Amino acid sequence: MRLTRLLTIMFTACLALSLGGLAMAAKKPSGKELYRDYCKPCHQADSANGEYTPMTLIQDQWNRFFDEKYVPSHEDVTDPGHEGKTVVDVITPEQLKEIRDFAVDHAADSEHPMTCG
Repeated sequence: MRLTRLLTIMFTACLALSLGGLAMAAKKPSGKELYRDYCKPCHQADSANGEYTPMTLIQDQWNRFFDEKYVPSHEDVTDPGHEGKTVVDVITPEQLKEIRDFAVDHAADSEHPMTCG
């Protein structure tokens, strides 16, 4: 009886730890984190590429940028963290959507304008 109870407790503890680890591993970065990681390094204050934060543009301008200008303006930009790969190849469509949502949701004309600090 004690052995069964002990094994049940051990199994439950192992299962809880495994599920907790999976939940942490599955946590995807936020749009703000992605913007900070992928966009800000090249678009800081006094950057030759221009300083861009979500507040730099209004929502319509951000949407137009992502719809029309992102790929042409970034298809030759290499990502320092991924040897020889361009940012267009490195940033997944899901990550790009997160970045876009962050920029649009915190644009100059949004209810919550924000930089990526």
